[in-house]
Amino acid sequence: MNENIAMSSEMQLLLEDSLEMSIRDFLNQMMTYNSGIREIRTKLEILDEEFQTKYSYNPIHHIESRLKSIKSIIDKVKEKKLEVTLENIKANVTDIAGIRVICNYIDDIYKVESMLLSQSDVTLIRRRDYIKTPKASGYQSLHLIVEVPVFLSDGAVPIPVEIQIRTIAMDFWASLEHKLKYKSDNEVAEDLRYRLKICAKAIQELDTEMQNINNIIADRNSSP
Repeated sequence: MNENIAMSSEMQLLLEDSLEMSIRDFLNQMMTYNSGIREIRTKLEILDEEFQTKYSYNPIHHIESRLKSIKSIIDKVKEKKLEVTLENIKANVTDIAGIRVICNYIDDIYKVESMLLSQSDVTLIRRRDYIKTPKASGYQSLHLIVEVPVFLSDGAVPIPVEIQIRTIAMDFWASLEHKLKYKSDNEVAEDLRYRLKICAKAIQELDTEMQNINNIIADRNSSP
């Protein structure tokens, strides 16, 4: 019941913002974005399972996914000073379909990236490495925008999917930082921002040390 109420409210928002956009067309487009998520998620799960079979190890700890809310989509189009139309949404909002991949170690992030991008039907659109070059806030993650074909009744449709790949520690920091910003109405005092950056640095050092320990154990296990 609550989900239906929420959907009705968002649909009303859509109607108010663009009478020219068909609700049916919009829902069909959202279905294709959701299908894009399923395509990428299935690929990642297969790769993780293959890695487990070959090496008795899973590089992926878990996977999360989400579709951007209608309000967020509309806000993003308006920020670009564009009319809210289906064409403008498709052309200008590339993170409607989102997947977050949580890995155990830093090296796993780049292994997962390499395995996924080596597939012939996955096209890299944009890459931003906030691990090697963290954001000013301390945020770390590897961001990819990829395009994957979704096969519908009338042919294949290329769908953009945003993928964030990070370690458990990076995800822990990012999740709490997001909650703290939300509680502070998106503004965090300077002293607290500094302390968050210190925490991010500590997490970076923790990730590096855990990676080193894992490498040593792997080397010892592989020695004759």
